[in-house]
Amino acid sequence: MARYRLTIEYDGTGFVGWQRQPCGPSIQQTLEDAVFGFCQHRVDVAAAGRTDAGVHALAQTVHVDLPKDYEVDTVRDALNFHLRGQPVVVTAAAAAADDFHARFSAVGRTYLYRILNRRAPSALDRTRVWWVPVPLDAAAMAAAAAVLLGRHDFSSFRASECQAQSPVKTLDVLDVTRHDQEIRVRAEARSFLHHQVRNMVGTLKLVGEGKWSAEDVAQALAAKDRKRAGPTAPASGLYLTGVVY
Repeated sequence: MARYRLTIEYDGTGFVGWQRQPCGPSIQQTLEDAVFGFCQHRVDVAAAGRTDAGVHALAQTVHVDLPKDYEVDTVRDALNFHLRGQPVVVTAAAAAADDFHARFSAVGRTYLYRILNRRAPSALDRTRVWWVPVPLDAAAMAAAAAVLLGRHDFSSFRASECQAQSPVKTLDVLDVTRHDQEIRVRAEARSFLHHQVRNMVGTLKLVGEGKWSAEDVAQALAAKDRKRAGPTAPASGLYLTGVVY
């Protein structure tokens, strides 16, 4: 067996998420079917992060064990051949050590959240952004985001179905910047709780609207109660942009 590390990008629209499920198409199953088409070998593909339904990836990392050694360009190109017609692409392939694990070897993950902040909706990015037609104060959102930096109990930003053993995480980066009509939120940490990024973005939107202050965000964090934080932002605006090893 030979282990390969793959970098993939995908549009999560129409998928039930990364993880294989009986209720609809998943990115994992789509990629595993492509591997079978390539080498007639059934595999389990492991990913750095199990993105939710509707969430996208610009640089998801996965690993897969193939029955023999192949040139890495052959792996990339053959898988893309069998992925044709699907919104999933292998952008890079590399040989990996036998002990490399896409999830457990990772030491950092980066996410991007895109908010389209204008009166008109998007014709092209309808399923790739969160459209917010009311004006948002990106500077106020950025100031409030600083409250969440560091090591905290993020129970207020944790989904009820989260399976993490502890709600304590260290948030290294939470930047909010405006780019013309788009507000971008960038988050970096070793790992995240289920829905943590989307719940933080939903809370920061309240700040951008002038409904909440940075102190309100601090109080929500301290409460350790999901009901005290803002709503969950839609999946459509979230992207996994990178994994650090």
